[in-house]
Amino acid sequence: MRRTNVRSEDRGPAVLTREYEKANHTILSEVLFAAELVLLHAAPVYYGLGTPHGDGSGVILIPAFLCPDHYLFPLHKWLGRIGYDAFFSGISCNAECPNLLIKRCLNETIEKALAKTGRRIHLIGHSLGGVIARSIAGQRPQDIASVITLGAPFRGTVAHSSILHAAETVRRRILKEHGAGVLPACYTGHCTCDFVDSLQRSLPPSVLETAVYTPDDGVVDWRYCRTENPESDFQVSGTHLGLAYNSSVYTIIANRLAQTHCAQNTRRLRGDRVRSLGRVAGFT
Repeated sequence: MRRTNVRSEDRGPAVLTREYEKANHTILSEVLFAAELVLLHAAPVYYGLGTPHGDGSGVILIPAFLCPDHYLFPLHKWLGRIGYDAFFSGISCNAECPNLLIKRCLNETIEKALAKTGRRIHLIGHSLGGVIARSIAGQRPQDIASVITLGAPFRGTVAHSSILHAAETVRRRILKEHGAGVLPACYTGHCTCDFVDSLQRSLPPSVLETAVYTPDDGVVDWRYCRTENPESDFQVSGTHLGLAYNSSVYTIIANRLAQTHCAQNTRRLRGDRVRSLGRVAGFT
């Protein structure tokens, strides 16, 4: 069994708990996500008005626990509208060992996006999808331009009891189905797989990190969804489910994606300037 081996200087936001813990939330408030979806279609940002436009970069969307890709269709369509090349993850239902999902599904999607766009890609993950996105960014920082998490408890699984029961059911099925193909602690914070190991790593400055959370969250404890870096954490109002349809979230996404490609252009111009000065000085 491979042991986690992360140097202290490479550690990211501290994991606050490795246990499944119950959050004292009222999950019934999550039905209000339907109103957020309706309001999104009335928001100017959804039609690209007053929104910074993209540079054609690839953006991969990763769904939440027990969800397929398709509920993220409004976000996928909007990203295309404002100038990005959006990709669904290829996950039929997010109820599998995350380590296997990355190896068997998401790495293939990443390679497809890299080949098509010819540049580093962006990851946007909702809830568990955000935890997976952050892990991928830790594993493949050279391929990732930014990672945006929406209500993703990457610092520990503290959630409503119904979610914890469902997660334990999924864990038992994974162990039964895969047997020796997964580690004994699979689907827990104690697993020593690459997925869990990567969550402990800090991301390099070249990967822009954004953590969006809502204190009104009825599914997970929002305090476990923050990096505690004020430049990376963004608070919004609304439900956990509705983070995929929240117009304020869309504004944050547009601005953060634009910030990434503006920074890349600045680095490129600086590199061109250095090379030009080198040629003038006779070094090349």
